[in-house]
Amino acid sequence: MKILKTLMLFACLASVSTVLSQEISEHAIGLRLGDSDGFGAEISYQKSISRYNRVEIDLGWRDHRDYDAFKLAGIYQWVHQLDGNFNWYYGAGGGLGNVDINSGIGDFDANDGLFIFAAGNIGIEYNFDIPLLLSLDFRPELGLVGYDGFSDNFDFDIALGVRYQF
Repeated sequence: MKILKTLMLFACLASVSTVLSQEISEHAIGLRLGDSDGFGAEISYQKSISRYNRVEIDLGWRDHRDYDAFKLAGIYQWVHQLDGNFNWYYGAGGGLGNVDINSGIGDFDANDGLFIFAAGNIGIEYNFDIPLLLSLDFRPELGLVGYDGFSDNFDFDIALGVRYQF
């Protein structure tokens, strides 16, 4: 009888963990690597707001031959399950940053300093059974303030995310 109770308890815990794995995690922290123009890296933090919504905050830096920059981005995301542990998500947000442009190089003027942007976000992620989350996303960014030195006010940001969930 004691063995039967133990097996039933184990089965209940396994089914609860399976159901919970279908939801987004409460917290995730890691790296978001990539960019459209030069290597970029961002420290990325995700916080769930509800069962299918979360906020992502990224602090990044850019190391490009024509400029160095850092930026802070915040995106509100809606997460939908595709199949099993695969999810897709989309969102909107924005951010700000600072750029230091190397004068006389590339398509840039000497206008460095503060910039502000609006951003969209769409991506796909795989939630492993261990606390690992891999994602691939596309974040178009539209410059609002301080993008005068760039050839246009639009940037395609594509990145691979690797995050620890807790």
